[in-house]
Amino acid sequence: MMILQRIACILVLGLISVSFCIKSNFGDDNQQASQFQVDNELLSSISEERNPEKVESNKLQLETEQVDYQQVAGLIDLRTTYSDGAHDLNFLIKLAKERGFDVLFINDHDRMAMEYGIFPFRNILRKREELPSVNSRGADKYFQGIKVAAQQHPEIILIPGSETAPFYYWTGSPLKDNLTAHNWERHLLIMGLENPQDYKNLPILHNGFSTLYSRQLLPVSTIFLVLICLGFLLALKRGYYRILGIVILVNSSLMLIEFHPFKSSLFDQYSGDQEYLPYQELIDYVKTKGGMTFWTHPEAGAGENIRKGPITVKTPSHTEALLITRGYTGLGSLYGTWIKMTEPGKEWDSVLLEYCLGRRDAPAWGISTADYHKEGENGQRLGDFPTVFLVKEKTKDEVLSSLKQGRMYACRAGGEDFRMFVLEDFSISDSLSTSRAIMGETIKLKNSPEVSIKISSSDKGNYAIKVRLIRSGELINTFSGTTPFVVNLEDDHVEPGKQIYYRIDIPGELVSNPIFVKFRRGQE
Repeated sequence: MMILQRIACILVLGLISVSFCIKSNFGDDNQQASQFQVDNELLSSISEERNPEKVESNKLQLETEQVDYQQVAGLIDLRTTYSDGAHDLNFLIKLAKERGFDVLFINDHDRMAMEYGIFPFRNILRKREELPSVNSRGADKYFQGIKVAAQQHPEIILIPGSETAPFYYWTGSPLKDNLTAHNWERHLLIMGLENPQDYKNLPILHNGFSTLYSRQLLPVSTIFLVLICLGFLLALKRGYYRILGIVILVNSSLMLIEFHPFKSSLFDQYSGDQEYLPYQELIDYVKTKGGMTFWTHPEAGAGENIRKGPITVKTPSHTEALLITRGYTGLGSLYGTWIKMTEPGKEWDSVLLEYCLGRRDAPAWGISTADYHKEGENGQRLGDFPTVFLVKEKTKDEVLSSLKQGRMYACRAGGEDFRMFVLEDFSISDSLSTSRAIMGETIKLKNSPEVSIKISSSDKGNYAIKVRLIRSGELINTFSGTTPFVVNLEDDHVEPGKQIYYRIDIPGELVSNPIFVKFRRGQE
């Protein structure tokens, strides 16, 4: 009997050692995720080769043609009762109609779950808290509900998406009353994906059964499957073999559950800070599916250090996300707190300059993000932070195209009538040709760019404004005036063979997207 006990102990210890070994080799998140990031990049390139029209749609037009655009005001980053919002979709539609908005982006949380498990079986001996979300209540039902509402209200363009938090990690201990969840409020918006399965497979923590990484994780699980079979066969015998078989069977089954191949993420919340690898994984996934991602409220201080029951939630400002991650579509350039990353020369300009230098494949576009949950809460109103899209026609496809190509501007609305500044014209032209570029476009020039700005107020009133003109991250002029405001400026800045950009803002009130200028060389 003593021999049997020793054998059983050795097997149990051996299984635990195997688990640690697997954790070390297959759960090294930094190494593993880096490899998968490369894999996703390859997948992206393959997808682009197979869909050249998609590549072309992402390229900025160098030779622009004159198009008459109409302006359509939309609201981004709205929550409903499907997740943690206070109002249902019909209520939001009613308010939007009353207040003159034509487009609503519904961004309910795709998953709101938090888990803490006890070592070494953290996926078995665990405590889980989960709030209603798109995936917990059913992505199919979510998208069907929005589709039905769109059919009932054809005058309003409804665009579904989600707000996502791909990752968080624990420090501290519940025994010491210092258990802390880090980066819980580090959010991205997902737009342009309308296949429910794409949301079910999102590479985020706690997203349930997923086959996204099964190919990579199955070899690990095979070890435990073999041990389970061995244990089962031994359990069919008698005597010591039976007991030994049961020990192997039980422990191998526990290990298989712990290291199952159908995880929704390569990462876990117990291995410390993984920096931006989980977020890059999410961005790459959405991009391969044809969707868009936006960093939202990276400077918001609401989640910096909050006590929630027995845990602390800590999410510091993370403007460095704009510089470290790649392939995202844009960022919240205007929202409820004062933003520094859009100031001249800050993080947004650094990203745009990287694009001009050929170090990024695409620019990052600015939008207004409302983070809307409840009417009247903390002074919040539906319509405080509109994004205005320049579209050829008022359709859902045109709005999404405008969003993807940077043909929009962010603004803040105020007063009972939701008055806001209207950017009637912001364009770059050349006096020697008929070429003209607007936000999101690139124009080829040989001579000095001519900048045209025209700003009015939505209520046609006269208001004092200060407009800043920013060239390639440098504030080059500040104009003071009264709406309706008009400026035509010839900028004698020419860099043959180089690419620059212009953008404008009214601090705290309006933020344009950039217009790119590519100077011709010599005889071009």
